[in-house]
Amino acid sequence: MLGIIGGSGLTQLANLDVSHREIVRTPYGEPSGPLTFGRVGCQDVVFLARHGYGHTIPPHLVNYRANMHALEASGVTQVVSVASVGSIRSDFGPGSLVVPHQIIDYTWGREMTFQSGNDGPVVHVDFTEPYDAAVRKLLLDVALRVGEKIFDSAVYATTQGPRLETAAEIDRLERDGADIVGMTGMPEAGLARELDMPYAALCVVSNWAAGRADSAHGIKFDSLEAVLHLAMARVRRIIEGICEA
Repeated sequence: MLGIIGGSGLTQLANLDVSHREIVRTPYGEPSGPLTFGRVGCQDVVFLARHGYGHTIPPHLVNYRANMHALEASGVTQVVSVASVGSIRSDFGPGSLVVPHQIIDYTWGREMTFQSGNDGPVVHVDFTEPYDAAVRKLLLDVALRVGEKIFDSAVYATTQGPRLETAAEIDRLERDGADIVGMTGMPEAGLARELDMPYAALCVVSNWAAGRADSAHGIKFDSLEAVLHLAMARVRRIIEGICEA
């Protein structure tokens, strides 16, 4: 079963034929909201809004452990995470779709592992390639098939939030090798790996990062909603294509 985690701009799947919603209890507390079960085409799908269905949960307070545990416990076998990001790279303009291949984690203080230290020996997971190769390939192949332009690699810098970054911080991220910046990439990807649940991200560039292009002197928030609205329609088309694959 396919799990879809929606971020900013994707609080619901308009193309999801809903069968039911379920509140899932976990040992790590409650997820961001009820899980929505249904079908897209011939594929069973579970959808979860990362920030809550009213977009009320900031990125540093998302219960990532509960979210990922709830999806796994509900029978999800692969996850596509949709997230909005800022662009550091000059060729990733607003509205671009990107499937990142690497992560740099700058977050702190988040509950970032299922390893509590109280339930047996510590298990170390390999995180050399943080995204599942098969799910990434599925996203890229489907995007090509449905005619959606998509960038097939990027380094995703995950910052703490909820404030956006300074121009100097973006300069630092660029020196570190980052191409895009967002606030939810970790610990989500790491938790999926601990659960051995194939996971990849489909990122929507909502704006230029601080100090870049028309964000040189500040982020233009008034244009973000229109960019996300158009881009999420393309995301839904790709999700439909996955469910037909």
